[in-house]
Amino acid sequence: MEEKLNKKNHYNMLYSYYQNLLTEKQKEVFENYYFEDYSISEISECLDVSRNAVWDLLKKVEINLDNYEKKLRLHQKNVDRNLQLELLKKYVNDKGLQIIEKIEEME
Repeated sequence: MEEKLNKKNHYNMLYSYYQNLLTEKQKEVFENYYFEDYSISEISECLDVSRNAVWDLLKKVEINLDNYEKKLRLHQKNVDRNLQLELLKKYVNDKGLQIIEKIEEME
């Protein structure tokens, strides 16, 4: 169960970065499955396609999201930046903390 939750969180996070690189149909299937918790059967009925077509599309989206992150690293760069900002907070004065807060709000 924890592995399934980790997978869901992983792809939801990647989707937040890369959704604009997906087609409308890919977004629709992804959102129905990951956000709305529809089953593959329910999605296939709504779209009037086979369950296998939905499954294949979901796998393709997952592969695409992983590939985008592998190449562009937007999420990892964000994580790294946030870690560095947390470290920096220990060494700056109040004005520096205000600047860091503004940077964090930009996300």
